[in-house]
Amino acid sequence: MRVATGLSVLVLGAGGIGHAVVTNLENGIDRIDPFKDMKNRPTGGHGMNLLLVGTDGRDRITAEEKRKYRLGGAPCHCTDTLMLVHLSEDRKRASVVSLPRDSYAELPAHRDGTSGKEHAAHPVKLNAAYAEGGPNLTVRTVEQMTGVKVDHYLEVDFTSFMTTVDTLGGVKICTSRPMKDSYTGLDLAAGTHELNGGQALQYVRSRHIDGAADLGRMQRQQKFMASLIKQATSSGVLLNPVRFREVASTMLKSVRADTGFGTEQMLELGQAMRGFSAASSEFTSVPLGNVAYPVKGIGSTVKWDPKKSRALFEALREDKPLAVARPHRDPAKKVDVDPRQIRVQVYNGTPKDGLGATVDAALHATGFDTTRAPLTAPERDLKHTLVTYDPRWDRSAKTLAAALPGAQLKAVTGQGGTLRVTAGEDYRAVERVRAEEPDPGRFGAVKGDEVVCP
Repeated sequence: MRVATGLSVLVLGAGGIGHAVVTNLENGIDRIDPFKDMKNRPTGGHGMNLLLVGTDGRDRITAEEKRKYRLGGAPCHCTDTLMLVHLSEDRKRASVVSLPRDSYAELPAHRDGTSGKEHAAHPVKLNAAYAEGGPNLTVRTVEQMTGVKVDHYLEVDFTSFMTTVDTLGGVKICTSRPMKDSYTGLDLAAGTHELNGGQALQYVRSRHIDGAADLGRMQRQQKFMASLIKQATSSGVLLNPVRFREVASTMLKSVRADTGFGTEQMLELGQAMRGFSAASSEFTSVPLGNVAYPVKGIGSTVKWDPKKSRALFEALREDKPLAVARPHRDPAKKVDVDPRQIRVQVYNGTPKDGLGATVDAALHATGFDTTRAPLTAPERDLKHTLVTYDPRWDRSAKTLAAALPGAQLKAVTGQGGTLRVTAGEDYRAVERVRAEEPDPGRFGAVKGDEVVCP
């Protein structure tokens, strides 16, 4: 989740400041060789692929920061987040693909770097590859799963993430609803917020905001990365040598990179990315097939959709854009939950024959997951259309009510995940609604300028 820092290193990596300055900055990077003795690697495609890894290292965080931002506990020495970043051959596009940390993975046979013990190939969650074999085994596993050759490796931790945000002067985040997570301490009201390093870390770590868990967290991480790119490329850092040196030297103190990512690469990338904006980036996650795939001795994992994920990584190798062009904006009313995720049972609460079927069909045409089997309500003299819902699904209820102007809401504890619409005499029509997030297209990708604050 802190890999946003890694992309910032690329954005700020050179900026036309000069060979001498970049060489001096390069000396502060902790070097590793994640490609040592690797064989039978995938064939390289067009463009450049970087594996950005965020670890849970917190050694340099103060006791006060640990308390304030809920960073207590021992690190697992594993990867919190992994992302593949593809920079197009013309250096005009960055495609960022999130790899869920709980992805089902099969580690290749390897030797333990600490004990020297040989391990046969075996299944794990993807984030455990780092704990068992460090950067080398992590790269091998990702290449084996994706078929994409990793050209460079960049690793950051809690400290480098917080430092990057603070040295850039904070990052702006917008949310349409309150966000609260008791585990991380995140507490944001609906609206626009300027987050400092610690607050930003809470935002990208939170996974107990809603039922989406890690999948929702990845979407917030992607939104944050887009905002970070916007801040870095619009703040003038790349054009101010003094400011550039201050930001870059602070960031690079806690970054680890492969030995091949040197002065020339930093100059080339930094020069190209001076023209970047949020619109130059696109974000997606690996398409999933089974989000609760049980593995004995490991627990619940998430399994990738084999066909869709293969197509996604083929597009990366062929240097094709992932996000679709959207020349026209949907005029439908914005809501918090995608109608396709909302199950609805319709009832007719009036003497009018066929009203239930009419409402069911209209909601279904708008995208709601209706039962297609409307029922007759016990009461037949309902004046106002009524939406009843379990309090745990209050966001879905508000979305449904937005599509039924004038409808009344009533919470019913224990009703479950299916919402009920009882059509009343005041029913006129269903209004079109759409989720706050844009339609993701074939690969579920969105462009950075679609998810940042306006």
